[in-house]
Amino acid sequence: MKQNGTLWNTRLNGNYTAENYPPGIGIGQELPAIKEVSGNGVLTIEEMGDQHISTSYDTPLREDAFDLTEEEKMERIEFHFEKIMQTLGLDLSDDSLSGTPKRVAKMYVQEIFNGLDPKNMPKVALFSNKYKYNEMLVEKNITFYSNCEHHFVPITGKAHVAYISNGSIIGLSKINRIVQYFSKRPQVQERLTVQIANYLKEILGTEDVAVLIDAVHMCVSSRGVEDQTSATVTSFYGGAFQAEAKKSEFLRYVYGS
Repeated sequence: MKQNGTLWNTRLNGNYTAENYPPGIGIGQELPAIKEVSGNGVLTIEEMGDQHISTSYDTPLREDAFDLTEEEKMERIEFHFEKIMQTLGLDLSDDSLSGTPKRVAKMYVQEIFNGLDPKNMPKVALFSNKYKYNEMLVEKNITFYSNCEHHFVPITGKAHVAYISNGSIIGLSKINRIVQYFSKRPQVQERLTVQIANYLKEILGTEDVAVLIDAVHMCVSSRGVEDQTSATVTSFYGGAFQAEAKKSEFLRYVYGS
């Protein structure tokens, strides 16, 4: 999977990638039965299993995603989450559980998924590169928390970001905020990597951007295969970073020599 750089995932396997996944499948729609498309099978949800498949580099949002206010969204989520808890057999009259639907609704809308709303996008100011610094700038070990869009359980890890200025620079903390913004939504790690890179390329006006993410997925460690030791690494190398020398320099800064 490539988009102006390199992208790889230690858990992506089989022949099903974003390039041959069935187009036009929306939220709540049933995937078609297995059939042959250009020599590759198309997966049903059952066949997909735990394969981390992403259908787009854009977060899949409905056209009416922002028609409701935050308060209206929280009311709906609270109502439906209460039904989930009741279906599981939980007694919501218990003091410990009675406020959980409201807490979850607030957490979803205002905290862990607030990166879905464009109004929360970080405001980034550009500054002139007065120091004439023309080497790579690396911001590494950026802690982030996201959630797997397949099971809605946490993804935690570190992001490492670099760029080479073409005349403009941004404040260091803004890189962290950009990572956090794209993390705070249901995600797949491949998409997260590319979204961070593409946003930096756009605001900095340069192709010379690199992003590496090293993360642990709770959908792998806490369920399914229950592997507590594996990690997933994704990377994006654009512009000058596609040269092996620059790529190696970046990786030395991240991992050490």
